[in-house]
Amino acid sequence: MNHDLIVIDPNILNGTPVFAGTRVPVSILFDHLESGISLEEFLDDYPTVERSQAVRILEAANKLITSRNFKELYEIAS
Repeated sequence: MNHDLIVIDPNILNGTPVFAGTRVPVSILFDHLESGISLEEFLDDYPTVERSQAVRILEAANKLITSRNFKELYEIAS
């Protein structure tokens, strides 16, 4: 795990994955996008998250869902 992107620490929000250097859960980004809220608005709502962090998370998610191993990854996550 790239520690300058996501931190999973039991002392920060009980181990919820957060953007490194913040207390903002990564899931909030996806919740915003799913609700039709733009990346710009997300960044306005959570100014401690850097644009580059959010973009890198989205790029990583894209790589996961377009991976040839997606079926196995999906089964593990389910």
